[in-house]
Amino acid sequence: MESKQFGVIGLGRFGSSVAKTLSDLGYEVLAIDSSEERVEEVKDFVTHAVCADATDEQTLKAVGIKNCDEVVVAIGQEMHNSILITLILKELGIKKVWAKAQNDLHGKILAKVGADVVVYPEKEMGVKVANKMVANNILEFIDLSDEYSILEINIPPRYAGKTIKEIDVRAKYGFTILAIKRGEQLVISPSSDEVLQVGDILVLIGRNENFKKLERDIGD
Repeated sequence: MESKQFGVIGLGRFGSSVAKTLSDLGYEVLAIDSSEERVEEVKDFVTHAVCADATDEQTLKAVGIKNCDEVVVAIGQEMHNSILITLILKELGIKKVWAKAQNDLHGKILAKVGADVVVYPEKEMGVKVANKMVANNILEFIDLSDEYSILEINIPPRYAGKTIKEIDVRAKYGFTILAIKRGEQLVISPSSDEVLQVGDILVLIGRNENFKKLERDIGD
């Protein structure tokens, strides 16, 4: 899996949660906020933490935002600023912009100006959003606790025709297969001799610390 660089603009509770989770997963993170206090709070967790006005295009260029593959705009109550920043990021060529919305109207406007994904923090925690950002093959991520999560993943093509015993995700990644989604069918607690088919979705449970290795390998 290609190494990605991420940007997080706005370091309130939601933004700092995204930034810290991405860093914990081993990714380079550029964190930006206009508050020196908030920047200080995350500087030890991220690759770069910068106090800057993200509504200024030249400032964003100067701090290296164009090096980021994906950026999350996690601005708080200033809707106009989040809209402006989202627009600037798309004009600068950022491949994927995730934007935090305060309400449905705000979300619609963000989508209109180019946000690739609109998120509602009331519905999705920062940890969940960060894991979705890095997980191309992950369809669903359910954060059970600080240590454990449930994932739904599309099986990579090389898994088709192999048994659960052969792919051995428990030994390799520390994840247990709870079920297989196969079209309309749900295979609960599949046996080790179950043969995987093209299009199967695995429902897994495991430790968050093993998440990155799993995602990297299945994404190859």
